[in-house]
Amino acid sequence: MSLATASSNLPGTANPTSTDPKTLGWMHGFPPSPDRTITFQDGSFRNFPELRWAWSNIRQLVPTVNVWRGAGPASVFSREDHDIGAVGSITMDGRPMTFAKMLEETYTDGIAVLHRGKLIYERYFGALKPHKPHIAMSVTKSFTGVLAGMLVAEGKVDPQAPVTDYVPELKASAFGDARVHEVMDMTTGLAYTEVYTDKNSDVWGLRRANGMAPIPPGYEGATTIFDFLIAQKKQGEHGKAFAYKTVNTDVLAWIIRRASGMTLSDLLSERIWQPMGAEEDAHYHVDRIGTESGGGGLSTTLRDLARFGETMRNHGRFNGRQIVPSSVVEDIARGGDPEKFKPAGYTTLPGASYRNQWWVTHNAHGAYMARGVYGQGIYIDPRAEMVIARYASHPMAGNAANDPVTLPAYMALAKALMAGG
Repeated sequence: MSLATASSNLPGTANPTSTDPKTLGWMHGFPPSPDRTITFQDGSFRNFPELRWAWSNIRQLVPTVNVWRGAGPASVFSREDHDIGAVGSITMDGRPMTFAKMLEETYTDGIAVLHRGKLIYERYFGALKPHKPHIAMSVTKSFTGVLAGMLVAEGKVDPQAPVTDYVPELKASAFGDARVHEVMDMTTGLAYTEVYTDKNSDVWGLRRANGMAPIPPGYEGATTIFDFLIAQKKQGEHGKAFAYKTVNTDVLAWIIRRASGMTLSDLLSERIWQPMGAEEDAHYHVDRIGTESGGGGLSTTLRDLARFGETMRNHGRFNGRQIVPSSVVEDIARGGDPEKFKPAGYTTLPGASYRNQWWVTHNAHGAYMARGVYGQGIYIDPRAEMVIARYASHPMAGNAANDPVTLPAYMALAKALMAGG
């Protein structure tokens, strides 16, 4: 076991410099030395610090399907470089912090900041490069939500309809008496658990089913996403409270496929990636029958993530055209019911809500977010006319490890940009 692998269970002792993938030499050489090789089958790609390489190299680990950018030219950001690294903030636990130090402390792989549509700051660290896709984790959910919203706006999906109108195979599952809007807003009552640090949590069964965890010998659980969904059990009532559970998004993705007659990857390409003028193809990781993970499988370049964020900030308009109906964006930005969100106990998000796969802060700037484990995110601040796209490889999965540092830094930057005119 290498020293780096030995430290995998001690994330608190790690630091971004000593765990940099280039410094450690992961997957370097022809072939890489055994103690610097990262594979899917042994699960090492999920260890820290190995994941600092893996999240920027998913295609070398698992099967994927392309999201084509189209044959047209990439949309061009106008640039106006600002050195915002010195902008100060106070963390939620009272520590002074600069924007640059925040990036280091939260294991940032890439950050892009847009102000009034101009790219004012762009930095890359670790294994990430401008042309390389990085896994978006649950930021993927927000793409799924927007695609669903577009189909709702076109009358192809009815939010009030039973889920089984679109996927009758779910009749005997927990979703048999759920409605589409309850899946969109994650207010279903499910027995499923999503605790990343508990190997017995149902999220590990989902990972085995969607192709992001190996199948151990003798395993008798589901080995495809669809088989996993139809086996879900109900617990509690639908529509009463928000509970963050990825299986909702995978059900929503199935509804989208049925309503559009298209794969998720082709629909994203046709409806968003091509009209947005994406710079590079994106890709989804897929399960063992080629089904995309709509809840966490998308990988994109950082700039294309920023393009999507700017599309949302501009009420769905980007690259000279209306890509997403403005009604879809405005419905998300208004947010859901904070009272339904409150029981979930997100202490770093007081007064927040969840709406169609997006996190809505209801703060003074009306900011809303796409969020993924290990620090992935899109932060949209309408009042400050600011978008932050960020990829990261934090040692801790839950965003409770990131929020106390990142969220105050984002608000401080927003205020600084507004003060600067």
